[in-house]
Amino acid sequence: MEAVTSPFRSDAHLRPGSPLHNEVVEWMHLEAELLDDGHEREWLQTLVSRDVVYQVLLRQTRRRADGPGFVEGGFHLDERYGSLSSRITRNGSAWAWTEDPPPRTRRFVANIRAWDRGGDLAVRSNLLVYRTRGDQTQPHLLSGERHDGLRREHGSLRLHRRIVLLDLSVLGVPNLAYLL
Repeated sequence: MEAVTSPFRSDAHLRPGSPLHNEVVEWMHLEAELLDDGHEREWLQTLVSRDVVYQVLLRQTRRRADGPGFVEGGFHLDERYGSLSSRITRNGSAWAWTEDPPPRTRRFVANIRAWDRGGDLAVRSNLLVYRTRGDQTQPHLLSGERHDGLRREHGSLRLHRRIVLLDLSVLGVPNLAYLL
């Protein structure tokens, strides 16, 4: 049998329906709801760790033999708590004219898989973001996979790492003013 090298595959897999897996799924649904409803500040203060690393990697179209297709050290977003807080503050200000009136956004989170890493949880999920602005009739869609690290802080789960692997190498959206 071939050895599995993925950090997400092991005996530490949380079985669907287990209490901890259910807590992770509930956390992911709450996160999507807060962000969809425009409660970014509450998301940051209640679900995100102060030492968070939040990255959206750049994808390149490559042949299989040339690697997985992500640019080492290249990001659409490379954020920490302070820059996320600044982004959220700006999106609520008069200077965020692209966000006023606010776009309508829905996040669909699926295929949630989780592993216990000795206190930290590794979580993979698939994401589809559906977004419309103003009176647009054509929505913007982004899909990809998220690799999250969650850990318990003060009794509740918090995000301390998010790596987003988008499926597109060229984004067909006017900006990434929103959180994935």
